[in-house]
Amino acid sequence: MLEQLKDLHTQALDELNKVNNPRELELWRVRHLGKKSSLTKILRSLAALPLEERRKGGAQANEIKRALESSLEEKEKLLQEALLTSPLESQRLDITLPGRPLPAGRLHPTTQILKEICDVFKNMGFQVIEGPDVEWDYYNFEALNIPQHHPARDMFATLWIDAGMGEKARLLRTHTSPMQIRLMERERPPIRAIVPGRAYRYEATDATHESMFYQVEGLAVDKGITLADLKGTLFDFCRCIFGEEREVRFRCDYFPFVEPGVEVAIGCSACDGAGCRLCGYSGWIEILGAGMVHPDVLARVDIDPKLYSGFAFGLGVERIPMLRYGIDDIRLFYSNDLRFLRQF
Repeated sequence: MLEQLKDLHTQALDELNKVNNPRELELWRVRHLGKKSSLTKILRSLAALPLEERRKGGAQANEIKRALESSLEEKEKLLQEALLTSPLESQRLDITLPGRPLPAGRLHPTTQILKEICDVFKNMGFQVIEGPDVEWDYYNFEALNIPQHHPARDMFATLWIDAGMGEKARLLRTHTSPMQIRLMERERPPIRAIVPGRAYRYEATDATHESMFYQVEGLAVDKGITLADLKGTLFDFCRCIFGEEREVRFRCDYFPFVEPGVEVAIGCSACDGAGCRLCGYSGWIEILGAGMVHPDVLARVDIDPKLYSGFAFGLGVERIPMLRYGIDDIRLFYSNDLRFLRQF
């Protein structure tokens, strides 16, 4: 029996050396260590032997079993390492090479110009505040001298959420001007603030109009503020954004919440004033409306118009990069076309 055990051990190790994959290894385990293996049969037959032979045979058989189990574990480790290293060797992957560079993200051109506009006015002493996109009729219209049935409401093509409720009606704000009222309700002069944010209007889109766009509202209220202060502020803003050489035009305009009202336009960069599709063949592009805060608006928020005066302005953010870069269609900013966005 001892000779038989030695032969069995030698044969099992020879076969184990020839195993090359986990499937063959499992077959080897069943053949030499399984319930029907020769070694198991020998262990079961020991009970029929005399005591001395049983003792020697049992010790030898158990030693061979432990040796085979140990060899099985070592072979499993070798096969696992081979599975991990063989793809690297076959593909010749050089792990010392640097990784492929990832494309760098960029801010959207509207966000870039919005930050630049805010920086210009912050350098002039204006604080930056924000307001809600969903607004009450009172703040969007009533408090700004645009009561029910006022013809000026037709200018705004409002997107209503629940119309027909008077001052309690809700809407998507048509401009950022409602924050003038909210700000003056909670703060006393002197006030200097700008309000960047989205505005919404129900209107047909074209090269210079969108149903959702960005505005920056500006407000200054203090004693002794005049139209000259407004012009100086806006001229300085235009010089910072467009450069000293760009022409700026002020013209009278009407807005219910300012008196007098003005329109500020910039010379068209696409045609140098000759007239093109971008400027409506006028040579000018309006970038903002402004004016002196109407005394009734000040009185509505308990600011005495006899002691205080102020100016307000609102500018379209997308118009700025259109003028600066000669972009001829505002819809490009919202088309998500990477060929356009990667230029910024």
